[in-house]
Parts: sequence; structure tokens; C-alpha cells
Amino acid sequence: MSTLDVPQERLRKFKYRGKDASVRRQQRVAMSLELRKAKKDEQALKRRNINHSSAVLVPEAPVKEVNLTLEEIIKSANSSDPALCFLATQAARKMLSQERNPPLKVFIEAGLIPRLVEFLKLSPHPHLQFEAAWALTNIASGTSEHTQAVVKAGAIRPLIKLLSSPHVTVCEQAAWALGNIAVMEAEAGDGPEFRDIIISNKAIPHLLTFISSNISITFLRIITWTLSNLCRNKNPYPCKEAVRQMLPALIHLLSHHDSEILSDTCWALSYLTEGCDKHTSQVVDTGVLPRLVELMTSSELNILTPSLRTVGNVVTGTDYHTQLAIDAGMLKVLPQLLRHPRSSIQKEAAWALSNVAAGPRHHIQQLIMCDLLPPLVALLKNAEFKVQKEAVWTVANFITGASIDQLSQLVHSGVLGPLINLLTALDVRIVIIILDIISFLLQVSCMQSEKESLCVLIEESGGLDKIEALQLHENQHIGRAALKIIENHFCEDEDGNSFPGPGPRV
Repeated sequence: MSTLDVPQERLRKFKYRGKDASVRRQQRVAMSLELRKAKKDEQALKRRNINHSSAVLVPEAPVKEVNLTLEEIIKSANSSDPALCFLATQAARKMLSQERNPPLKVFIEAGLIPRLVEFLKLSPHPHLQFEAAWALTNIASGTSEHTQAVVKAGAIRPLIKLLSSPHVTVCEQAAWALGNIAVMEAEAGDGPEFRDIIISNKAIPHLLTFISSNISITFLRIITWTLSNLCRNKNPYPCKEAVRQMLPALIHLLSHHDSEILSDTCWALSYLTEGCDKHTSQVVDTGVLPRLVELMTSSELNILTPSLRTVGNVVTGTDYHTQLAIDAGMLKVLPQLLRHPRSSIQKEAAWALSNVAAGPRHHIQQLIMCDLLPPLVALLKNAEFKVQKEAVWTVANFITGASIDQLSQLVHSGVLGPLINLLTALDVRIVIIILDIISFLLQVSCMQSEKESLCVLIEESGGLDKIEALQLHENQHIGRAALKIIENHFCEDEDGNSFPGPGPRV
């Protein structure tokens, strides 16, 4: 196909045309949300402390550890003797640290949580504060009902105050508990109220002080994970000031060597960039994109996945954000990710590519120049169906803004055959999109006097038979779309010619 000015203007009349950048960005966000809903989050929402890893926990406990029954725990916890309270809290913590079926509900119904919250306030007894914070951490690691019980007992403010304790392991356990509380709404679906309470009570500055201090790798992992949980949730997103406070620390953590810290930091950035242009601008303005693209080449899946997710989120934003990601080298990394052995990575990479393809022509041209069409076609041919769907979306977005010459390169890449094979898919929406793509390409070929060659290509790929069969599809939209293609492009004329008008071959 040659590039002609007049036909290029006429392209705007077709279904995929006439969409300005803002509409295409809305498409990107909608696709982003759909992918996110369809994919379970790989980062652990909550974490239970089974065995504390610190060698020295707190100053030596006042009494030796003993085993108590539930009744003895309740009785001793309500004592005025700090030593008995310690024994009761320690015994409760041990029960709550069971790997299987910890008795969370039993302790809640016994009314122990308010007493544990009181123990958090006893600064002369750091050993008791530590055990109480540990027990509350594990209760808050349960269901939303369990977490709510901890919050309703007034635990948030005392836990934040413990971040200033002179005993680092008390600080560590308090940060862990707050991390569990911050994500409660991610499961309950009631909005990020507890996250915002934690933020409004000035927890972030306290948490950030530990990043610049000489703390253990275990503690730094907890701090990073807790910060990532404070970035979660988008109904509403965390406030701009909270993001402003956390971003420098998150960018600093991206230079760390620890895999878990890098993973949770990337997850934090992925939450901030998910569908919010304001927060995305805050993130990209830090200049972090080259580092994120570098992490997209990691061999460790727990780093690769969230870094790819974050960059994918960025390119659902404005065309400016997308260009920054391209300038950072994302398109050079995507080919290897589209060929990744894990289908989950292929899907994320195809989703990111589809968002670039939804942009203006100069983005599409950079996509072509980075040789991304061959791996895209390979996914359409051989990938799992969930990945093929993302690849179909990429083609649909590509033709939305492509020039005649770019459309020609798409057709010459071999995309039609795999698309036609997917017309037998059970996914109605995907079949409709493919029919729309074929219809659009046929309309363009008419303007370029190449309809005959494209019709031959479709027929030789088995497309005509499949499209004819779809006229009888139970879905009326599919049936009508197939019928329209047949009537407009494949009906024989009076002389029995299958294709109207001679023209040069593609």
C-alpha cells in the first residue's frame, strides 16, 4: 500500500477513526482496569509473623515463658501485675502464631484485643509492648472482620507511637501490624479508610526515618512492604501529599540489592500509577523510568512482574508519559518479554504494547522500528488464549491511529492468518473485534485499489469460509458483522467474478 494524502483523510470516516488522544487514553485506562480485575495480585496483601527473625528481640523478659490455657490467658491478661500480663500476652502470641488455623476468632470473642491495645501504651514494659504488637499483627493478618476488630479497639495510634520506641524490634513489629491494617479494605471493598487513618496520623514520616538508618535487612523489608500497602487502593487514591512524602524513599529503595525490597518498591509504584494521571506524573517526574525498564530485564519474576506492570501503567496515561517510557527504552525490552516462557509475562507485555499502539502515529512507528510486529504475530499464532486476546487488542489499537503505510506493514507482517484462525474462538467480544479489524482493512484496501489482493489473502487463509460460517452465529452482532463483510467485499458480480476490479497485489 502506498501513502496517499486524500485516502488518509477519508480514513477518519471509519469505525476506528476519529478518536482523539483523550478518547484513546480512556480506552487504555479501561483496558488496564479490565486486565487488573482479571489478574490476581501477586504481592501478598497481609503477612503473619510465625517466627520473629531478630536475634535479640527486646530487653530481657521479666519472667520465663510458660504455657497457658485460653482461660488462664484471659485471666492473667486482666491482671494488674505486668509480669502476669506479659505471660498471658506471650502465650496468646504463641497461639496466634500457629501456622494452621490460629484461634483469631476465639481471642476476639474473649475480648482480649482491647487489653492488647492497652499493653501497647506501657512504655516502661517494652517486652510487653513487643508481644502485644506481635499478637495484634497476627490478628490483623486475618479477614477484614479480624482487622476491623483491631482497629475498633483503637490500635492504630498506639502502633504509630511505637514507631518512636527506643527498641528497634518494637518499632519493627509495630510497622508490620500497620502494614496489615493498611490493606484491610483491599479485601473488604469498603474503601481505604484505615489506610488514610494511618496516613493522617503521621505514620509516613516515622516509617521513612528507618530507611536512612542502619537497620536490619528484615526490618527494611517490612518498612518497604508497609509503604507499598500505604500506596494501595484507588477509591480514592492516597493523597498527593502522602505520595510526595513517600516517592523519594521509594526511588531510593529502587537502588537496593535485595530482591524482596525491589519487588515491593515496584509494587508500590505500580499502585500509584494505576489509572491516576496526577500520581503517574509525580512518579515519572522523578526520572525513575530508566531504572524500571532496567528492572524489566530481571531474571527474577518477583521483580520483573511489578516493574513491567508499572511501566505498563505509565503508558496508559498521556502521550507524554508514553513517550517518556519509550525514551527510557521500554520498546527495546518488550520483544524479549513477548517471548518470555511465562504466559503471565507475555500477557502483561502484550497489554503494555497495546497501550503504546493506542497512541499517535509516531509511537506506532517506534513500535514498528523496534521490530515488535514479529513477536506480536507469534503470540497470535501460538500463545495461550488469554495472551492472544491482548495481542488482538494490540492490533485493534494499532489500526486506530496507524497511517496507510503502517497498516501495510501490519498486513505484510503476517497478522491476518492468525487473526482469522481466532475467528473460531468462543469469546464473543474477541470475534467481534477481529471482524471489525478485517472489515476496516478491507475498506482501506478499497481506497488503495488493493481490495482484490487482500480478499485473496483472506480467502487463502481460510477466512472466507470462517466468515461465511459466522453469519449463522447465535450472537446477532457477530452474524451481522460477518454478513456485512460478505455482502460488501465477497459477493460475486454478474459475470461471476469473486472480487471487484483488478488491482495491484499487496
